[in-house]
Amino acid sequence: MQNPAPSPPETTQPSLILRLLRGTVRLGVTVSFIAVAAAAVYFGASELTRRAEAVPPPDAAAVTPVSVIPITSESEYIVDRVFIGQVEPQRSANVSFELNGQLDQILVDEGDEVAKGQLLATLDTALLEVERDRLTASRDAIAAQLSFARKTVERNAKLIEQGFTSQARLDEAVAQQDELLSRIGELDAGLRDVTVRIEKSSIEAPFAGQITARHVDGGETLRAGELVLGMVEVVSPQVRIGIPLDVDPMLLTDVEIEIAGQSYRADLATLRPDVDPVTRTRTALFNLQDGPDVTFGQTARVHVLDPVQSAGTWVPTTALKEGTRGQWTTLVADAQKTVRLAVVEVLHAENDRVFVRGAFPEGTVLIDQGPQRVTVGQRVAFGAAE
Repeated sequence: MQNPAPSPPETTQPSLILRLLRGTVRLGVTVSFIAVAAAAVYFGASELTRRAEAVPPPDAAAVTPVSVIPITSESEYIVDRVFIGQVEPQRSANVSFELNGQLDQILVDEGDEVAKGQLLATLDTALLEVERDRLTASRDAIAAQLSFARKTVERNAKLIEQGFTSQARLDEAVAQQDELLSRIGELDAGLRDVTVRIEKSSIEAPFAGQITARHVDGGETLRAGELVLGMVEVVSPQVRIGIPLDVDPMLLTDVEIEIAGQSYRADLATLRPDVDPVTRTRTALFNLQDGPDVTFGQTARVHVLDPVQSAGTWVPTTALKEGTRGQWTTLVADAQKTVRLAVVEVLHAENDRVFVRGAFPEGTVLIDQGPQRVTVGQRVAFGAAE
């Protein structure tokens, strides 16, 4: 069996040459594309650079103006502590009779102003007057008997000297006289008792003031001590306020008290030494100066200026910013007019300012308005903030 004849070599050589030609063409085309792209990038970048160089540079940004104030160190701050009390009269009284009896007349009504010693009300004294007349008559009768007894003593004394009577008769006359004198003294005591009871059957004003209450109308039978009238002294009103134990009494000598929106100066009248078991405060009484026209029972507020020793500085509330983890910060500007951050501790706050403690480098000033307009590290100009 004959073997097949091998393929002639001329058939494979053109195929290899063809592949080499194709690879060369592809490489040439790729290089051409890369060259074109590189040329386009180069000429585009050159054009952009030329255009950028042709545009004039922008003006420098203007420095932000801020409002600043100097930082002044203080050794203390004043706390305005307010305590609440009420207005009350210096003196008040619930008036009543010391004796039992029937009310005869009541001479005043609620709201009436009365003078010291003015008659306010009386009891029926008819029975007491009858008793006084009886005792007076008895005394007169005893006084007549005493006059006769004294003459008898004198007569017996003379008869003894003449020897016409005995010593026993004289002693009997003297004893009779002494008995009548004792009865006169007893009747005088009874008359004084009746007189005192008649006097106590009327009520007089213990001080000048105004009637605040009338508990009876007239004709009632009253027991001793039963309330009849209430009255208060209307001049020189006082203010009663509970003061905490930590307040220095020296701060209370001259204070300002606010009543119904009006402020009055007041002097400390007394500070009780005991502590109220309910409020745990000491009761202070203040005398209002100049006799203001106030109403008893009104709410009063005393302002006590209490100094607190602590180093710090006052800053406006507009200068505060809330920092991280509950901290408070302020913005300051150093000597190079660069904004810096300062962490502060708030010690006391008022309406439009706070007292803070913090570390402020020397030469820094506080940015007091619009801290949100600038940032840390920014250069600023000192002036009015826009």
